[in-house]
Amino acid sequence: MKYSFTEKKDTRSGFGAGLHEAAKSNKNIVALCADLTGSLKMNDFERDFPDRFFQAGIAEANMIGTAAGLTIGGKIPFAGTFAAFATGRVYDQVRQSVAYSNKNVKICASHAGLTLGEDGATHQILEDIGLMKMLPNMTVICTCDYNQTKAATIAISEHNGPVYLRFGRPAVPNFTNPDEKFEIGKAQKLYEGNDITILATGHLVWKAIEACEELAKKGINAELFNIHTIKPFDAQTVLKSVNKTGAMVTAEEHMLNGGLFDTAAQYVALNNPVPMEAVAVMDTFGESGTPDQLMDKYGLTAENIVKAAEKAISRKR
Repeated sequence: MKYSFTEKKDTRSGFGAGLHEAAKSNKNIVALCADLTGSLKMNDFERDFPDRFFQAGIAEANMIGTAAGLTIGGKIPFAGTFAAFATGRVYDQVRQSVAYSNKNVKICASHAGLTLGEDGATHQILEDIGLMKMLPNMTVICTCDYNQTKAATIAISEHNGPVYLRFGRPAVPNFTNPDEKFEIGKAQKLYEGNDITILATGHLVWKAIEACEELAKKGINAELFNIHTIKPFDAQTVLKSVNKTGAMVTAEEHMLNGGLFDTAAQYVALNNPVPMEAVAVMDTFGESGTPDQLMDKYGLTAENIVKAAEKAISRKR
């Protein structure tokens, strides 16, 4: 199957659309924002459900605490801000008030990773998946395009328990089926193959599709999965694929430590060790630049995925 797209759309708009749609049918959904309503695309929700929208201002810790409190009354709070502020700035509140207490809070984090661009290293959090997946009770989701982000937002409104939903600012290829139901914890197979397993998440999914097409030209058939849910991880599906292909590559807009590779490698190493390579940010902070410049500089490209796949295949016994 060959994937294509007719437009590029930002995933944060998918979140905004999904939140608005979910709120139409569920009056218990409320939204909180830390002075970033426009950036999080929560304007439609605020306009149509003003009595269910709470502007927390630049006080993210208070926002998370308030969200946790709202769950006690049966509300389903969606707390939105930049990923750097949704995790690093408020980790104690997330840990104690949400995860430890197993509160039904949806932490919705935009502008994650390098593609935040010119705002620089202080805002380009590359550790957030690791921080959140280590918390018991926390579900961690990282979507690949507008359609999937919208579907995931609706899905987590129906899921009982804490969720960290990660999405971004730039317009990216919108290629998934708009009618496809989002299944939390289930890897999405995009290509069938026998030579290598490629796992990608977030903005790197489209790059991985491009890489698979380049690999096919070289006679290499890659099996590609969109790992939109980092936790719970679909280990059964991944291990079945790796057992068949005998090699694995992961691709993510996140630090190598603590991200998708970290999760996948644990399962593979414990069950069926095979050659593994990773496309990720290697233990460094980001810097200012355009999203494309930064993705190129830090090696988060289709070309790098191709090279990683070829290296892993060359290491097969």
